[in-house]
Amino acid sequence: MAGTLATGAAIVGPGGRSLAQDRAEAPVTTASEAELWPTTELCGSDCPPVWAERLFNRPIITPHMDSRMGSNINGPSLIRVPDWVPDRLGCYYLYFSHHRGSYIRMAYADHLAGPWTTHEPGVLDITNTGFADHIASPDVVVDEASRSFRMYFHGVVPGTRTQKTAVALSSDGLTFSQYGGVAMDWYARAFNYRGAVHALTMPGVLFRSNTGLGAFERGPSLFPDNTRHSAVRVENQRLQVFYTNRGDNPESVFYREINMAGDWADWSTGPAKLILSPERDYEGANIAPAASGLGPATSPLHQLRDPAIFSEQGRDYLIYSVAGEMGLAIAQLHGLRSPTAR
Repeated sequence: MAGTLATGAAIVGPGGRSLAQDRAEAPVTTASEAELWPTTELCGSDCPPVWAERLFNRPIITPHMDSRMGSNINGPSLIRVPDWVPDRLGCYYLYFSHHRGSYIRMAYADHLAGPWTTHEPGVLDITNTGFADHIASPDVVVDEASRSFRMYFHGVVPGTRTQKTAVALSSDGLTFSQYGGVAMDWYARAFNYRGAVHALTMPGVLFRSNTGLGAFERGPSLFPDNTRHSAVRVENQRLQVFYTNRGDNPESVFYREINMAGDWADWSTGPAKLILSPERDYEGANIAPAASGLGPATSPLHQLRDPAIFSEQGRDYLIYSVAGEMGLAIAQLHGLRSPTAR
């Protein structure tokens, strides 16, 4: 039986400033913060004017919303369902996973605030893929030209401990089938640029393909080895990247821009800006902080993980995992768009 999360508190207004908003609007330069995030080059006076406003003051996805999904929740990917999809379940489909799950989950709603209802069968089972052990990290894009859905997801290559990304296709967003074999490295986030499908994988390695379905070419690595999961958005010749780092205390969401002028071998990254760190109880703020590690969160933690970007009608949103991997929350992003694009 599918589960539903009811609509809760009202949107937090811009007058309710948070510590993350204050940090996002001012340089982060203190020695204590440098100790918390030792591998991150933080911006100074050149910080881009990007900040996040939490919405609803609660998670939109929580553990055990149905009898199957369990308590581990990560890897979100949100889309607005096109009008050409017959018998759609809602206006929005939110795909997500269990860190070591056997299927890709999905919840649907008519409003971002909810109520969100899980599609208990899921949209892709590991038995219908070429992977072993688990599948996770869905990144779903809508192909308007072919009226289809494309999902990038990762799993374990049978007989190895190596995790790679594959592609799955769907005509309705509810039932996906794997297309081809291994495509690229794990935790891929796709974006279109200069007529090709590019992807940023973990830890910050680029790939590209003419079709987005196969023959991915490996490119440069632009982030440190401890970079975990990322979210991407293209703005002119800039790739806007939200990401977290393993080993941070607390693991938090940062923002960097990649200058994509010229050949991709010459692309460069700017300094980082802190966007969100755990400040609400539902984000794990009431739990003692500790440096994060590799692998799943098996209990609530003082951490934020797994950012994803969703855009519609000139607005941009960040979906992220809370308390380690114990739910999904949403924030509105401000300052991403060039003045001519607003």
